[in-house]
Amino acid sequence: MLETSPEVGPEVGNEVGQTAGVATPERDIARDLAKRAVWVSPLFLAVGAIGWGSAGLASAAVALALVAVNFLLGAAIITRAVRISLNALFGAVLFGYIARLGLMTAVVLVVRTGGWFATVPFAITLLVTHLGLLVWESTRVSASLAFPGLKPAPGSQVTPEENHSK
Repeated sequence: MLETSPEVGPEVGNEVGQTAGVATPERDIARDLAKRAVWVSPLFLAVGAIGWGSAGLASAAVALALVAVNFLLGAAIITRAVRISLNALFGAVLFGYIARLGLMTAVVLVVRTGGWFATVPFAITLLVTHLGLLVWESTRVSASLAFPGLKPAPGSQVTPEENHSK
């Protein structure tokens, strides 16, 4: 397992987005994705309702819930596995992905038999929100080890040392 010193590593205080003194950028990103899913949900719900009535509305709502749960579960799996080892992280990401795909498939198989389910708005909402939210979030993610996770706000200039001492 990789070891880092508290001065430059991920060891930080117990704040929002952190668990047991360790920064959890994956959880911050997943929460931000889920929050953005809530922001775009009125658009998808309206399109589903206008195009397919109440069945479209319900189907779009199920798809939006699946997208948010998928992102949050993925982050939870990573957060848990990263504490164990890198090999556990790699395995958890791979098998967690397969398990989350299985969960989404199971949900679809259960709800598709209901008379209220409309496949087209469900599929459109599921695909567009998954890809659209990831593209949208990519503009907000910091690709820096100094600021893992979400980029700091433009007005708040924080040095990496200050970031890790919080």
